[in-house]
Amino acid sequence: MLKTALRTGIATVALFAAAPAAFSQELTIGLRAGPDSIDPHWSTLGSQAEALRHIFDTLVDADDTLQLQPGLAVSWEPIEDTTWEFKLREGVTFHDGTPFTAEDVKFSIDRIPEVTGPMSMTLYTKYVDSVEVIDDYTVHVHTKGVAPALPNDFTRMFIVPSETGEGVGNEEFNSGEAAIGTGPYRFVSWEPKGDLVLERFDDSWREESAWERVIRKEIPDDAARVAALRSGQVDLINYVPATDFLSMENDPEIETFTSDSVYILNVQPSVKDEEPQPIKVNGEEVDGNPLQDLRVRTALDLAINRDVLVNVVLEGLGTPANQLMPEGFFGYTDKIGEKEYDIERARELLAEAGYPDGFEIDFTCTNNRVPGDAVVCEALAQMWSRLGLTVNAQALNGTVFFPAAANEEYTMAMSAWGTLTGEAAYTYGAMVHSKDPEKGFGNFNRTGYANPEFDEVFVEGTQTLDADERRALYEEASLIAMEDRALIPTVILQTVWAAEADTVTFTPRVDQETRAYEIKPVDAE
Repeated sequence: MLKTALRTGIATVALFAAAPAAFSQELTIGLRAGPDSIDPHWSTLGSQAEALRHIFDTLVDADDTLQLQPGLAVSWEPIEDTTWEFKLREGVTFHDGTPFTAEDVKFSIDRIPEVTGPMSMTLYTKYVDSVEVIDDYTVHVHTKGVAPALPNDFTRMFIVPSETGEGVGNEEFNSGEAAIGTGPYRFVSWEPKGDLVLERFDDSWREESAWERVIRKEIPDDAARVAALRSGQVDLINYVPATDFLSMENDPEIETFTSDSVYILNVQPSVKDEEPQPIKVNGEEVDGNPLQDLRVRTALDLAINRDVLVNVVLEGLGTPANQLMPEGFFGYTDKIGEKEYDIERARELLAEAGYPDGFEIDFTCTNNRVPGDAVVCEALAQMWSRLGLTVNAQALNGTVFFPAAANEEYTMAMSAWGTLTGEAAYTYGAMVHSKDPEKGFGNFNRTGYANPEFDEVFVEGTQTLDADERRALYEEASLIAMEDRALIPTVILQTVWAAEADTVTFTPRVDQETRAYEIKPVDAE
């Protein structure tokens, strides 16, 4: 444990001042969610990426505010309208001693469409047409049209050795056989829904981590995670629940770290001709899908009291959301004002749509994806009950929710989405654009929403190199989507970490990632 290690370190420094880094330190982190596989191309979930970037590096990295910075690529530039050149970091080796080269980049990009995980990572390769190896440290990525956001997408482009070979899957990665990267830690062991154990890779190209050994303990229950910190079983926890925040913040034995995040809880109303789960009036399934009516979707939106969600349900750990990205992100528009709460107007719209007494609808959410998802789910159901709706709310573990969501089994759902690249193409291309496998858009469009006007404006933006023109097009697309209530944003979440006081220091990240190599013991400052 950290405290013991720190004491040992202090004693060692006193005795051997000439070698202050020679002692071993271990960091144990309690996390709400861990990876579902050790294959870095298996899933797009943030908890997956957070864990596996300790073992595998990405082509492009991002700092704590999501500004791009070098990863395994040290530079990148468009050399033609449809060609990006990436210059690679030299002298890097994989954990098995194999040199890192351009062949590994090509193999990793080409591998992604071949991996059949629950949440396809083709979201990050949608612009890629082909990859050309120029020399050991130069790659040309040829794109399907102009692709100004390609480096942003490559912040999730994990690199595995080309020697991994075709057909290698979960079994080989999960056992550790194929868990070979260039990251700051080596894979030691992993137990699904349990511990991921890592040891420092001393030949990493990064600044040496303070921790020789890292244990990432998956503790999905909020109360158990808090108890693990208070009892000394772990050194740091993420996702401090709102119910414990004030007591922990005021506890002199505990230090909290709070940050805004990129994650927004979005309601996803299915607008398909036949809804996946029936909507009923007086026990009888209705004809057609009420959610196709904009008046119904607007009524749902107007009935949400976002101030109550933030100040009461989340106890202040959030802000109201009026679009799919936080303010300041590339494509955010200030032409959308604060979301209005107007229950009377909501009732009028519902009556105009032909449902004066409401209807019965299923509403499915995650309960362990991000802080507050389950309680917000319950609160929304209660708010909509004031419209006369009977809402069958169910909050499910992500391992159940996400596969069913991918199969589009929910009539109305809610989960968190973060614009992890910092710009609109990532979110709107994945969640709002109509399904278009050929172009790689609509990968996460679970609702059936399709608006040709939105698609046209958005795609024009994706192929516009001029930043000001591209921003204006994304803002126009955002207005269209929000006026349509293609998705209904509710709250932007804040994230809280906690540790024993005066033991560790780190800068919270807006993507909510807990990177062990960015955390340091206080005595190292």
